[in-house]
Amino acid sequence: MMKDTLAMLLAGGVGSRLNVLARLRAKPAVPFGGLYRIIDFTLSNVMNSGINHVGILTQYKPFSLMKHIGIGAPWDFIGRKRDAKILPPQQGEKDSDWYQGTADAIAQNLDYIERHSPHHTLILSGDHIYYMNYQSIVQFHQERNADITIAVREVPIETAHHFGIANVDAEDRIVAWEEKPPKPKSNLVSMGIYVFNTDFLIQALKNRNGHDFGKNIIPDSILSHRVMAYRFSGYWQDVGTLHSYWEANMDLLNPHSELNINEWNCRTNLEEEGYLGDWPPSHIGYDARIQNSLISPHCNIEGDVYHSVLSPGVTIKKGAIIRNSVIMHHCTVGENCHLESVIMDKDVDVAPECKIGLGKNERPNQEFPSHLDSGLTVIGKNCQIPVNVSIGKNCIINPMTGVDGFSKHKVDCGSTI
Repeated sequence: MMKDTLAMLLAGGVGSRLNVLARLRAKPAVPFGGLYRIIDFTLSNVMNSGINHVGILTQYKPFSLMKHIGIGAPWDFIGRKRDAKILPPQQGEKDSDWYQGTADAIAQNLDYIERHSPHHTLILSGDHIYYMNYQSIVQFHQERNADITIAVREVPIETAHHFGIANVDAEDRIVAWEEKPPKPKSNLVSMGIYVFNTDFLIQALKNRNGHDFGKNIIPDSILSHRVMAYRFSGYWQDVGTLHSYWEANMDLLNPHSELNINEWNCRTNLEEEGYLGDWPPSHIGYDARIQNSLISPHCNIEGDVYHSVLSPGVTIKKGAIIRNSVIMHHCTVGENCHLESVIMDKDVDVAPECKIGLGKNERPNQEFPSHLDSGLTVIGKNCQIPVNVSIGKNCIINPMTGVDGFSKHKVDCGSTI
């Protein structure tokens, strides 16, 4: 059954709500959980489900993602009968040749689908954290004699407006669809996972009235074809916002969250940082204190780390305190610094005596109020923060900001530099 299923992984997202984390890379390429990137979870699900071929559709700032995936070897997509194929837009002379939406992206690659001639085409998103064996949804699709099956799950009604909403009958057939409505009628949301009968998918794409599955293909198919909802109840997090990204990283530290990377057999490319999969061990100083934290290889910790996630190559100097934070690769936090609820991108150098993320949550970020209002502080890639700087909550420091970018030693809550 799965050998007759082709996976198409949509990985070209801009990720605008992740702000500076997605400024220099596609959203699926954002690091997560120390060693991993967001796309690793979907790629590992494809591998663990026994699917032999996956097309990976890239568009926005794809270099980091393409370098990470390579030929797909970390996920065993190598050999004569298995492959992972990068599928960029088939751009001609017009900007309109870029992918215009999810359905248009698949439509531009129908030749790749037809070349494999799968009975089912599984369309996936590359920006969610979850574990699923796709065999179960494909089997459900077959048993219900569906033309389309959409994976759905219940979410709090106050967050449902961010998603496509399914309204179902007693047999879980979708009878109405709302795409990101301001006032949802249901909290049963799409997970961005679709199973299509390939013949129907090709027909629907060739006859489509728009460029998107959620806005066009699905609503147009509900009245005339069998569109079924497959209910999923396991851990799933859409990490499309700064707070949800931070929250999912914190879930790694919660034994009751059901997020368990080891049990999920999640893989990543350990060779892209130049260590050929063999990172040196971390060094923990005699006076260092670490509690309930994820410490990746090649870290050097002399200070205190509490309830935080550290990627490889992070240095925490003596007297520094890190709490409830996500610190990415090769960052250095100087002596006597104090960080609270900080997301720090790669290669940031924080000079001694800095205070980041402390104080009251008095106002949302003034430039991006819808992106940052929960009290986090976000530092972009390759920043240099000078000695004795204080940065409040809901602050954003843009990538490449050097010491000259800090005209004052205090950055007030809600500021952007």
